[in-house]
Amino acid sequence: MAPHYDIAVVGYGPTGLAAASLLGRLGHRVVVCERWPALYGLPRLTHIDDETARTIQAAGDVDEALRDSSMCQYLWVNGKGETLVNIPANPSGPMGYPDHISMYQPDVESAIDQRLRGYGTVDLRQGWAVTGVDQDDDGVALRLRGWNADACTADGPHADVRARYVIAADGSRSGVRELLGVERQDFGFNEQWVNVDAEWLRPQPPEFAYGTQYCDPARGHMTINIGHTRQRFEFALLPGENREEMTTPEAVWRLLREYHDLGPDDVRITRQLVYGFEARIADRWRTGRVFLAGDAAHTMPPYLGQGACSGLRDATNLAWKLHLVLGGQAPDALLDTYESERRPHVMALTHAAIGLGKVANTHDVEAAAARDAAFFAGKVPPPPPFPPLAHGVLRPGTDAPAGTLTPQGRIGLPDGRTGRFDDLTGYGFALVTAEDPTAALGPERLALLERLGCAVVALDTVDDLDGRHREYLHLLGAVAYLARPDFVLFGTAVDSTDIGALVDALDTALTAPVKVMA
Repeated sequence: MAPHYDIAVVGYGPTGLAAASLLGRLGHRVVVCERWPALYGLPRLTHIDDETARTIQAAGDVDEALRDSSMCQYLWVNGKGETLVNIPANPSGPMGYPDHISMYQPDVESAIDQRLRGYGTVDLRQGWAVTGVDQDDDGVALRLRGWNADACTADGPHADVRARYVIAADGSRSGVRELLGVERQDFGFNEQWVNVDAEWLRPQPPEFAYGTQYCDPARGHMTINIGHTRQRFEFALLPGENREEMTTPEAVWRLLREYHDLGPDDVRITRQLVYGFEARIADRWRTGRVFLAGDAAHTMPPYLGQGACSGLRDATNLAWKLHLVLGGQAPDALLDTYESERRPHVMALTHAAIGLGKVANTHDVEAAAARDAAFFAGKVPPPPPFPPLAHGVLRPGTDAPAGTLTPQGRIGLPDGRTGRFDDLTGYGFALVTAEDPTAALGPERLALLERLGCAVVALDTVDDLDGRHREYLHLLGAVAYLARPDFVLFGTAVDSTDIGALVDALDTALTAPVKVMA
């Protein structure tokens, strides 16, 4: 009989790692099915934001994960090197991390992998490919075969596992998505770029200690630091250039010398390949008990640096909802809010990234000159802020900015411990109040919050070391706010008599979720 799990996670990249770790941390039996026998070990993504860093904090040792990271400023320049846009780095974003971070992906993956191996609840099946998916009313059966890494084919022994739900985070070429017959909408953005990863053989020059997008009509190209010791270089393929030609060592060294005056004495090349930039979104993200997440559900051009960040948002959104459903605290219908919440957010970022890609890759010289003149004249509006969640598990009918993100500062507890808010309060819901809410809530609501694993934090009993949480309450004009486990603001209470209604609204939203079509 096939082993039975609460959750099967297919794919062990950043999205799958985060989902498996968050669910394993919550005590669920998780099986991970990954065709490759070990972690990839090379960087693909190079940028995360402070929200993603907070997710990594929940899933692994964030200090180990970001040990070779740095703040990352971004410059967009034209073909003459003149600055079009300067996006500075904020050293302390709302989540307690810099808002733009360049990082080394293998460090992040190793830190999460090490954490989840210690839970005792996660079964790793590395070296196994999913070849079949069968569902019934109670769960999903996955058919597995051993993966032949040399031949890149599933021709090994057979095995089966069964889980109540499945998260398919198996990349843009998702085999699970194909087995489910889910099509993708293609937004028509398709570019081929040469990716070159390198390690510095000398101290990183100052001009490479940030990200630069060269909007050169002759050839778009960019560079970004990966922490302090590594560098990513990217070059757009021009008409007539092919993948095989442009990934030869001779071609790569020619590009590095021509555009950056770098040679073998400066850097050691660790990887070179042609990568396709695309924008596609799956037609549906849920098929019965199977959910698509990360690149399996959506891909976008890299110009916002939000591809992997979006995948980790998928993981956090799914993890806490699956936790409540598996624990009997919410109905299965709550899981329908995953796509209705996440799809509009991803769609907005995808269109923004496509727009930036068109700015970066204007190949017509006259059009590029007009673009530059518009930037210099201040006629180009700044990119819009990231969209909030517009509907879903949010308190309705108030003026509070529900659906936006809540901050994280450092706090001190009465027992003398100090640290990041999430580390001291736990991963889950958080009700943050100006004063002790016990009387306002009463025993039944307090019991509900305890069942939901909601931390109740009264700021008059802890040290708000950065002042960030009191400042946030003041900004909200509230005496309390309730944050979801994915750091999204559920709602606020305007006075002590409203705190009970806030908790009641959460109970209603979880037990009778309203499905809104994405």
